[in-house]
Amino acid sequence: MPAQRSIVICGGAFAGLALAVALRQGLGPDIPVIVADPALSQRPSRDPRATAIVAACRRLFETLGVWGQVAPTAQPITDMVVTDSRLEDATRPVFLTFAGNVAPGEPFAHMVENRYLIDALASRAEAEGVELHAAAVSSFASRPDGVSVTLADGTVIDASLLVAADGARSKLRERAGIATHGWDYNQSGIVVTVGHEREHHGRAEEHFLPAGPFAILPLTGNRSSLVWTETRNDAARIVALNEEQFHAELEQRFGLHLGAIKPLDRPRAFPLGYFVARSFIAERLALIGDAAHVIHPIAGQGLNMGLKDVAALAEVVVDAARLGMDLGQADVLERYQRWRRFDTMAMGVATNSLNFLFSNESTLLRTVRDIGLGLVDRAPPLKEMFIRQAAGLSGEVPRLLKGEAL
Repeated sequence: MPAQRSIVICGGAFAGLALAVALRQGLGPDIPVIVADPALSQRPSRDPRATAIVAACRRLFETLGVWGQVAPTAQPITDMVVTDSRLEDATRPVFLTFAGNVAPGEPFAHMVENRYLIDALASRAEAEGVELHAAAVSSFASRPDGVSVTLADGTVIDASLLVAADGARSKLRERAGIATHGWDYNQSGIVVTVGHEREHHGRAEEHFLPAGPFAILPLTGNRSSLVWTETRNDAARIVALNEEQFHAELEQRFGLHLGAIKPLDRPRAFPLGYFVARSFIAERLALIGDAAHVIHPIAGQGLNMGLKDVAALAEVVVDAARLGMDLGQADVLERYQRWRRFDTMAMGVATNSLNFLFSNESTLLRTVRDIGLGLVDRAPPLKEMFIRQAAGLSGEVPRLLKGEAL
């Protein structure tokens, strides 16, 4: 049996911290697990955004012992409605509705504010004995029997495996020479939290407008998180407006069904694109989360795709350890890549097609998609299939996403 060295994870956001906890719990105390990220010094987190956590990923967090800390601040999505209209239309007819449960008492998703989840993951990682370094990975050198990882503070770690969880502009992916393929959508997603007079009752809304989807996602209290897609130029114009002008643009899209509305933080715009790494692995290196793939937020699956990476990689590595294998050897990492790359490509194709189908003003396409939405709404088995897909419970599901410990 080979001597197992450390596992180093570059990136201390959702994916990196969740993987660290999963590995530590699955491998036991004898193999050090290290997370390196300068952002680890910024606690508590101040991230103002919120994220939809689908049922499978909630099961992962529950199994890792994180969900109990997050649950009091999480808002269940009890149902969802989909509309399709032009911006100037007086009414927005509902073409599709989804009930919110994948199983009795289990919503298909919860909305969670990022800062609470990051802090809960960091606390759990510390409690499990994960080593947290508030320093970036400055360089690494892979060799057949290990990888030498150097941190910005001068620390040198001899590891079996290095994991890149350092985001869409991954330095590790770049240093490994892994190319990406994809394209820019010339769209930006405007993110802002809104307060409103009336209760949302846990309902999520997706309004398909010609510029792109306008999603209203419920938070605890009389608040909602918005993900609002516009062309790149329009998004820049909108976030630069003064408070009164921005409110007018917001109200035109949000409507008054929840009473008076008010932005609770400063709107920010993020460029949208699609890319997938040509390989999810290199010698002694695995990519997870945004370092491996970025997809359009139209289906709300970005973070959840990254957590599927976490569950798959953790399972592959823990299984390899139980067989006495070298945790960073090529065939171990190749199993991870086979498991995740096809699913990622399929989701990328689906979100790209949805964005093309719904982000335009074509009367013909609008007629086709509205007929399609109506047919789905009238076919309970098809709706059930879509709900399970959205909840992350279809296909070959890793154990953690089933709520099973490694």
